[in-house]
Amino acid sequence: MDNARPEMTRSIPSEAFAPARPDGSATHAHSFPVDLALGFAATVAMWAIGYLCMTAPGLVVGEILFAATIVALFAVAAVAGRLQPGALVPISPARRGVRVGIVSATVNLLIVGSLFGSDAALSTAAVWIGGLYAVSIAVGLAGGWTGGRLAPWRVEIAPLGLFAAVAATAVFLLLVTGGLVTGMEAGLAVPDWPNSFGHNMLLYPLSEMTGGIYYEHAHRLYGMLVGVTTLTFAVLSWRLRAGRTVRWIALAVLAMVCVQGLMGGLRVTGNLTMSQEAADLAPNLTLAIAHGVFGQVIFATFCGLAIVTSRTWRDAIPRQATTAENDRFLSGLLPLLLIGQLVLGACYRHLQVHGEAGLESHPLWALHSHITLGVLVTALAVAVGLRNWGGHGDRPVLRRLGIAIMAVVSLQLLLGVVALIAVMVRPGASIPTWEIIATSAHQATGAALLGVSTSIAVWTRRLVVAEPSVASSAAEPSPA
Repeated sequence: MDNARPEMTRSIPSEAFAPARPDGSATHAHSFPVDLALGFAATVAMWAIGYLCMTAPGLVVGEILFAATIVALFAVAAVAGRLQPGALVPISPARRGVRVGIVSATVNLLIVGSLFGSDAALSTAAVWIGGLYAVSIAVGLAGGWTGGRLAPWRVEIAPLGLFAAVAATAVFLLLVTGGLVTGMEAGLAVPDWPNSFGHNMLLYPLSEMTGGIYYEHAHRLYGMLVGVTTLTFAVLSWRLRAGRTVRWIALAVLAMVCVQGLMGGLRVTGNLTMSQEAADLAPNLTLAIAHGVFGQVIFATFCGLAIVTSRTWRDAIPRQATTAENDRFLSGLLPLLLIGQLVLGACYRHLQVHGEAGLESHPLWALHSHITLGVLVTALAVAVGLRNWGGHGDRPVLRRLGIAIMAVVSLQLLLGVVALIAVMVRPGASIPTWEIIATSAHQATGAALLGVSTSIAVWTRRLVVAEPSVASSAAEPSPA
């Protein structure tokens, strides 16, 4: 006689996320989806390096970082040239590198407009855009050709899983840039939205991006990158006929990103307006908190998508464990508590009150609650880490994640202490650099912790099932 209990502890079948085509040909047979994902990966890397270039690291370091953006595109194109995913029609390595370059140039159209601005002549814009494509294609061609001269990597890649991982990375960098905006108190440096000081956001001149304006505007551009990446992922999931669950989650996360962008804009203006006048604007702190936390949820969602669309997920074999129910409960509870922890941390950062001489009054209720819940989260993270490290040693994925979460939570605890000290000892209105670094690193590590905990929760559902004896005894009715 069956009941619902064994059903609660079964693993998630890979078929729930598998491609609609039984042979998986739409996912693995063609190289273009992989090259598309690699093109986005190159762009994300270039944006991360370019972001550092604009933080005024010095002439020499700046030039090195600028050269590194070209190297990043070359390296990713070389990877494309080396990959041999089993395409039905062989594609030359150089052509694959060119594909990566074209994809990268197309996505980089989001920022090239800042180089010529909204007042530039059409011919000037054409030169910049033509130059972008010419350089990107040339670098991609060289990288692909070089990769093709090396020993090939004959590996099967799930392009949707690769793309989801790239998207998760893009969202993580968006969270980092958002943390820097909050840490530098530059959230209102650009007063209007969706424009920037009356300019089209994509055409706001690079020469005017100074100080807090740069950090706020760069965060907006990263939001555009995440939006384009998410839209492409959603289209790709349907084009490749991914499993129904993945396709609908892809559409859901696209909607989430749109809502996230809207919250970010309304946080600045308070209402839908194109005005820059203070009288027409009403910055919203509640939306600032929701915007920060919701971004973390989107990141966690992409981490889960990267797992369930991966080849490792498809090939995984569930194994029995007497602790299955407890493992699933604890691993599922941890991300929920972390989201609560993020809410309290966001309240502490955003609800501070500026007083005389630039001194600030922080909401102590948020601080005490954040610390109290932090103790519980740390203990639970360590417990989950130990259970996966020691209790599931025959499952390499869970073992590695167990070690990772213990390392990340330890770092998060240390950064939390340093960030708290930095905020408490600030002498005046000016924000010391070490405080910005500490608070932003603490926020970024919190996002990483949520990503790892989400990964553990998802993988536990896939790999850990109850032993038959336990399930059977639970299902059998008690004797009369």
